Amino acid sequence: MPAPTHIFTPPFNIVRSSHVVLDVTDLGRSRAFYEDTIGLHVEDADRDAVYLRAVEERQHHSLVLRRADGPSCRRLGFRVGTQDDLDKAAQHFRELGLPADFVEQPYQGRTLQVSDPEGLPLEFVASMERREILLQKYEHYRGVRPQRFDHVNIFAPDVQASLDFYAGLGFRLTEYAEEDGPNGRIAAGWMHRKGNVHDIAFTNGRGPRLHHFCYWTPTALDIIHLCDVMATTGHLANMERGPGRHGISNAFFLYVRDPDGHRLELYTCDYQTMDPDHEPIRWSLRDPRRQTLWGAPAPKSWFEEGSRFHDLADREAAFTANVLVAS
Repeated sequence: MPAPTHIFTPPFNIVRSSHVVLDVTDLGRSRAFYEDTIGLHVEDADRDAVYLRAVEERQHHSLVLRRADGPSCRRLGFRVGTQDDLDKAAQHFRELGLPADFVEQPYQGRTLQVSDPEGLPLEFVASMERREILLQKYEHYRGVRPQRFDHVNIFAPDVQASLDFYAGLGFRLTEYAEEDGPNGRIAAGWMHRKGNVHDIAFTNGRGPRLHHFCYWTPTALDIIHLCDVMATTGHLANMERGPGRHGISNAFFLYVRDPDGHRLELYTCDYQTMDPDHEPIRWSLRDPRRQTLWGAPAPKSWFEEGSRFHDLADREAAFTANVLVAS
């Protein structure tokens, strides 16, 4: 399968991955997990929702927790450059025959909600309410000291189709995993807008489902510290994978599950990709260094479990990828 080519004049300007909205079944328990254990800052809260951000972020929120009867992912949020970009985005999606509606959302400016061809629920914003930066207010540093929202990863039933669609929106491929041989199929791809390894990634699997969302941390030592904290505060079972270093992205990582099973990555030490001649890096699907540079494969849950999107049916993957799985 071909890797998509870079498009430097997209139909509208997406700046970066911005926020995620999750349904949770026990709002108080989820708030405690993200605030006290992970270390996000609660900006606002009421009986039905909690709004959190990391210390580097000036926008009102990057994570919204909503009270619901069952867990799901409601929306994936992206920032665009200007108000004009919102109008251009609406026109682009409508011309493709895809739903696009402007809605009111708390603490956000004009918000465009759309669906991609797979039904993935997205929203675009050009502005949010601004808040005081907490970067040098070290009394707010807790848990893993999360700095900023980094990316989302999606279980995609047709990875090639997703890569091609998002390339058409200006996302640039940085790394991909492909079967060996002349007819090898791409089983995963990492795409960016903001100049690091990725804002969104697609992983072959039943979907669309949210595989994980991610916050960037200052150092690998912060991630190791979080392991100590979680292991001694009743959260040992919430640690799913890591700590370790990815081959793809070179990032030091830890994956944890929140009280409803939503998967969160803590991540640091990836690299810059903003040069216009940056070429994507190909990985063999069977290279043991791909998942973890040190050769440790991911657990079975990594390939099978994810968060469903609210009111969106998923379907089986177009093919079964022959990946390395921990025994």
